[in-house]
Amino acid sequence: MDIPPSCSLLDLLKKSELEATKGIAVAINQTVIPRAVWKDQLVQEHDSITIIQATQGG
Repeated sequence: MDIPPSCSLLDLLKKSELEATKGIAVAINQTVIPRAVWKDQLVQEHDSITIIQATQGG
C-alpha cells in the first residue's frame, strides 16, 4: 500500500476501512500504539505495521 507523506495511523486505518473496527490492536515496529494517539501517530515508509483483531471462542 502506498503511504503518502505525513500519513497518520488513523488515516491509514481509514484507507483500509479498519478505523471503526472494534477489538483491534495496532503495533508499529513492535510497539503497540494506543487508540487514543492513532490520529497523532505518523506512519513512515518502512514501518512494520501489525494489526491484530480479537476473536471469541474456545
